[in-house]
Formats: sequence, C-alpha cells, structure tokens
Amino acid sequence: MSLMTRQDASALAGTAITFTQATASDTLVGGQCVHLLLTNTSGSTVTVTIVTPETVEGSLAVADRVISLLTATTMEIPVPSRYNDPTTGLATVTFSATGATITRAAVQTTPQP
Repeated sequence: MSLMTRQDASALAGTAITFTQATASDTLVGGQCVHLLLTNTSGSTVTVTIVTPETVEGSLAVADRVISLLTATTMEIPVPSRYNDPTTGLATVTFSATGATITRAAVQTTPQP
C-alpha cells in the first residue's frame, strides 16, 4: 500500500503534475476539490475501485465505486471525503493490474469562479 501525496494543482497558470506507478492498493486523503488522475497505456482495460467505507441505516454497506480505465486513456475522478475511512482518515484505491503502464496522481485544486 502506497500513500499518494496530493499535488497542488490550483495555480491559474497551470501546474506540472507528476504521475507515479500504481500499486495494487494505494491510499490518499480525499476531500473537497481532490481528484485522482489515472493513465493506462497498457493493452487492456484496468478496473479501479475506490473503497466506500459508508453504511446507511446502521449496517447496510454502500457499494464501492468501480471504474473501468480503458486502454490508452487518461481519466480524472473526484475523491470527496466520503471515501475516507473513519479510522485511518484515508481513501483506498485498488487496481486490477499494476506496472509501469498504469500511473496515478492525486491533485488538490481550488474552486474557480
């Protein structure tokens, strides 16, 4: 498990984002204006799962968010604080495949008018 450090992407002039190789299970601190950037340059679709620690009515688990990261694709996925585990304060993201062709970055932006 690898903790992703959020990169500040709020500069109006733009920001260079550094992508790193995904591991089987990564974590980040979700929150307002937090996004997970993903790239897949492999030859097949990768399943990305954001674990949902929520329950409703005391015991009904909310389903995890499952995303298909298609081949030759870059995606941006919002990660609000609802995905943060109440015990650790971290959101967990798992990948069905890893390697140099699956990269990710966590970014923090600010709302712009």
